[in-house]
Amino acid sequence: MPVILGIESSCDETSASVCVDGEIRSNVIANQTIHEAYGGVVPELASRVHQQNIIPAVQQAILNAKVSKNDIDAVAFTRGPGLLGSLLVGVSFAKAFALAQDIPLIEVNHMQAHVLAHFIGKHKPSFPFLCLTVSGGHTQIVLVKDYFDMKIIGQTQDDAAGEAMDKTSKILGLPYPGGPLIDKYARQGNPDAYKFPEPQIPGYNFSFSGLKTAILYFIRDNEAKNPDFIKENLPDICASVEKRIVTILLNKFKRAAQEYNIKDLALAGGVSANTGLREGLQQLCLQQGWNSFVPNFEYCTDNAAMIAIAGHYKFLSGEFVGQEVAPMARMPF
Repeated sequence: MPVILGIESSCDETSASVCVDGEIRSNVIANQTIHEAYGGVVPELASRVHQQNIIPAVQQAILNAKVSKNDIDAVAFTRGPGLLGSLLVGVSFAKAFALAQDIPLIEVNHMQAHVLAHFIGKHKPSFPFLCLTVSGGHTQIVLVKDYFDMKIIGQTQDDAAGEAMDKTSKILGLPYPGGPLIDKYARQGNPDAYKFPEPQIPGYNFSFSGLKTAILYFIRDNEAKNPDFIKENLPDICASVEKRIVTILLNKFKRAAQEYNIKDLALAGGVSANTGLREGLQQLCLQQGWNSFVPNFEYCTDNAAMIAIAGHYKFLSGEFVGQEVAPMARMPF
């Protein structure tokens, strides 16, 4: 019955989790509000706040799980990808904790952990399945054959879907973080009010840079005619932008599922919390007779529970690393 402490610090959430025999017993997430004033994550500030949050988060996770630090069998941590300074805080803490407790270290790929978040709880996909992993920095279609046998069959060639939402919110004058606000206003708007182009990218790859430019020009041209255009049409703009991003994602996802003859389709990453995307996947799977899987909201955004569950399966297969391990801003999948 392995007890795994998970540590996540890849961007601007400091998170700690305890997994006992494959069951998540705690998942503590300390968010950083300092970046709101800057309209995006400031790496140096993020790493400093991680230093303040890491010990309280771990202490609370152990307390919530009703275990002691002496019960922990291994420490799993995000090695990458992510912001180097932020990763350094989590990796350094994990190494020190493991050294002090004389227990092994388990490195975890952040993007693989998002996929493995589907193995938290009882509703789990069956191998092989396809996972659409969508976040502020990544957009990938992953063929998942086993817990750590994953292959990226398509990914963004420039900007990610989450970045397109965040940049759209900035163009609209919405505060950071903008993705949830796009979601909120989209629920009140008409998704067919405005038409935005769908990039014609070969295969299963994505591109969102052109869409961002189209949205920018659309807003600029309409504001030139009506300075109150955004204020008067905000819900419809958000709903139309969200619809286009969702259709870009799901059109490729559908084709991949048909080609690979896979019936279990999963969403992962921060943007999987988006209501339109979740509902779109459910409708697609209902139409096609497929099965859809989306983690609980708290496991969609960056969190240590997904690191801990990944650490659980690595612990069972004896995949450990030594104290010489270092963070990697870019990490091979």
